Amino acid sequence: MTSMIRTTLLLAGLTGLLLLIGGAVGGKGGMFLALIFSFAMNFGAYWYSDRMVLKMYHAREVTSEQAPDLCSMVRSLAERAGLPMPRVYIVDTPMPNAFATGRDPKHAAVAVTTGIMRTLNKSELEGVLAHELAHIKNRDTLISTVAATIAGVIVFLANMAQWSLIFGGNDEDGGNPLSILAMAILAPIAATVIQLAISRGREFGADAGGAKICGNPLALAGALTKLDAASGAVRTDVNPSTAHMFIVNPLKGKTVASLFSTHPATEERIARLRAMQ
Repeated sequence: MTSMIRTTLLLAGLTGLLLLIGGAVGGKGGMFLALIFSFAMNFGAYWYSDRMVLKMYHAREVTSEQAPDLCSMVRSLAERAGLPMPRVYIVDTPMPNAFATGRDPKHAAVAVTTGIMRTLNKSELEGVLAHELAHIKNRDTLISTVAATIAGVIVFLANMAQWSLIFGGNDEDGGNPLSILAMAILAPIAATVIQLAISRGREFGADAGGAKICGNPLALAGALTKLDAASGAVRTDVNPSTAHMFIVNPLKGKTVASLFSTHPATEERIARLRAMQ
């Protein structure tokens, strides 16, 4: 319950930040529009979260006939976790990673990249899939997608604030230029910090839950070791607002993005998994 209250407060912080940007750019009218926009985005994220991120990464759904081993693995793990069978997707990219999405267990999806299927052995891939199913069971997927949606809007509005300065916003329309400039620079950073606070604790929970589902903490630990080593070595095209949804930080090695990693240290995650064994 404490974790849920904390997450709710952090999501409220993201929404509040969105309102501040709206006020800085457009005054009271801008704040009102930002409020309406945030409600619309949260509504869209709730009902269409399982499509938004999948479409962003051009994920393709696969059936048991198209990917028998992968689908069989997901089905077996879902049964162990007491979950409905989620839809299974593959993302064609050399980046070794995975994520889950969906508003609830009945509308969930698990996506893996072609890179992760080449990088991990069977037991390690099972550990990763179990981790993603733990996110679904803990209902982290909805929270992560809503956070990603609001953060994406914040970044968009921050960019709009910069353009408003270029084209000459005035005090009547939205406040003084210095406040707009400060908001445009600091808002994306603040949004990332809030995302970080939301996701880090949930990663530890999903690691522990995934280890119990697959019954092999060391398999997930081995997967994280390989994925951490590969992260940053492979060219990635990842939207920073969705980075927290992946099992390992896909932006590792990118100097600015890695300063605010939305994932806890992989070494600590591995140490906790080994302690479970």
